[in-house]
Amino acid sequence: MLMTTRLWSVVFDANDRVALGKFWAAALEWEYSEDEEDVSSVTGGDGTVQRLEFVTAPNEKRSQNWMHFDLSSTSIEGQHAAAERFVALGARHIDVGQGPDCGHFVLADPEGNEFCILDPGNSFVDYGSRLGSLTCGGSPTVGYFWRDVLGWPLVWDQDEETAIRSKDGGQFFTFGPPVRDKRTKNRLHIDIAPTTDADQGAEVERLIALGATRIDIGQGDVPWVVLADPDGNEFCVLTPR
Repeated sequence: MLMTTRLWSVVFDANDRVALGKFWAAALEWEYSEDEEDVSSVTGGDGTVQRLEFVTAPNEKRSQNWMHFDLSSTSIEGQHAAAERFVALGARHIDVGQGPDCGHFVLADPEGNEFCILDPGNSFVDYGSRLGSLTCGGSPTVGYFWRDVLGWPLVWDQDEETAIRSKDGGQFFTFGPPVRDKRTKNRLHIDIAPTTDADQGAEVERLIALGATRIDIGQGDVPWVVLADPDGNEFCVLTPR
C-alpha cells in the first residue's frame, strides 16, 4: 500500500528554545535557524529524521521523557570523546537506573532531556549516522501502530520490544518497556505530514481507525490536528507538504 504520511519532525517543548536548539545543532553538527515565528529549527543529517523543532513551553520537566535519542558510536574512544564534547556543550551525566555494567552513557541536555551515547557494538553502527534511533517507552501495540502509520517495516519484535525502520534505511524507531504512567504532556512529540497529494482530514480518519484518538491540549484554532497514539502520547498531523 502506498503510504501518504511521513515523519516531518521531532518537536521539543523548551523553556529556552533558542539555547536548546543551539545545543542540539552543535551536538549533532546540524544547522540552526529561526525560519518560522516562535520556532527554532535544527536540520541536517542523511536519514529519515532530518528536522528538529523547539517551541517555547512554560511547563517544567517532571518525569523521564517517553522519547529519547540514541546516538551511535563506532569506537570506544569516539564514544568517550562524544560524551566529553556534549558535556562541554552543556549536557550532564545522569543516573536513570542503568547500573554500573551499562555499556552506554546516559546524559541529559541543558533542560534535562535524556539521551544515550551507545557503545560501538550497538545495532545502529551499520547506519553510520550520529543519530541512530528515536527510542521510546512503549507497548508492542504502539510499535505496531507506528508501523502502520508510517508504513515502515517491522525489523524487531521480541521480548515486548519492537522496532521499525524506514524502507530507505534511515533511523530506527524503537519501542519497549517500561511503559510509565503518563501524568502530563510529553516534552517531546512527533509531527507527521501527509504528502502534497493527500488529504489531511482523510489521513486523520485513517489514523483514528488504526487506534489514535483526538485530544485537546489547549491548541485552539490551529491548522494541525492533535492526536494521541494507543499509549496516550501526543503527536500532530500537519497540513500536506
